[in-house]
Amino acid sequence: MADRPLRSRDAVNKIFGEASLPKSPDDRDESSPAEDAEHDRWLRENTPPHHQ
Repeated sequence: MADRPLRSRDAVNKIFGEASLPKSPDDRDESSPAEDAEHDRWLRENTPPHHQ
């Protein structure tokens, strides 16, 4: 197997497509402080008593 030639990234991309998929509208790079606070509130409210 060591004798196999290395394939270029272009050859791999030609077979499998782009390496990274385009982002969907649901993907978020950054969240707002309000979203972070809401997430923290939800976690506090939904933590089982034996984990507090």
